[in-house]
Amino acid sequence: MIREKISNSQQLGKKSLAVLIDPDKIKDEQALKYLVKISNENYLDYFFVGGSLITTSNLSQIVEYIKSNSDIPVVLFPGSNMHIDSSADAILFLSLISGRNPELLIGQHVVAAPIIKNSQLEVLPTGYILINSDRSTSVAYMSNTNPIPSDKYSIAASTALAGELLGLQLIYLDSGSGGKPITPKMIAKVRKSVSIPIIVGGGIDTPGKALDALDAGADIIVIGNAIEKNPNLLIEVSEKIYDRNNSLNIH
Repeated sequence: MIREKISNSQQLGKKSLAVLIDPDKIKDEQALKYLVKISNENYLDYFFVGGSLITTSNLSQIVEYIKSNSDIPVVLFPGSNMHIDSSADAILFLSLISGRNPELLIGQHVVAAPIIKNSQLEVLPTGYILINSDRSTSVAYMSNTNPIPSDKYSIAASTALAGELLGLQLIYLDSGSGGKPITPKMIAKVRKSVSIPIIVGGGIDTPGKALDALDAGADIIVIGNAIEKNPNLLIEVSEKIYDRNNSLNIH
């Protein structure tokens, strides 16, 4: 069970790495093959597959390829109720708790619930919180919501706490792709407010930024777009996390 694995890692102080694969940004089959190959060769915990807008029809093919060529769990990162594939291992059942758009708080979930219930997907109820970056992001536009300002730490912390008290099992802090990463201070404030695992994504394009997020309290970091520009980033970040976890005598 992925939820149990995440929880156990958190209790041990072990940090995890996920790679986000956006079907719209996989240019060709060779790019996917290479990404899966280097992921298998390094210290990677999860593949997240999805995005805020998927205009291609290759979601199922991507999930199928990963499942056939890797033992790394595949977790869906859906932008809508259309982004569901039952052959994945789990789905982040995202509720956009930082916004006030009812469709992404509960509306899409009502439509998706029967489909997910009848699948074999492990459901990971997740409070999704958008943090303002230095640029307009696709997810903010598509969700028709305003991200939490990057210096409003109390709002983010209280939002995460509300999600935990509502019974959500994970918190996902995201600044969107291509912008600035979420500050360590923001992550630390949210970490102090909740006991459940925290996922952090957006703008992590160097090993240093990855370690900053982990040291501030992230349990899982997500890298995505940056790998397209620098495929070695996955290797570099993976090595840093592996060394960090080994220093705790965790194997």
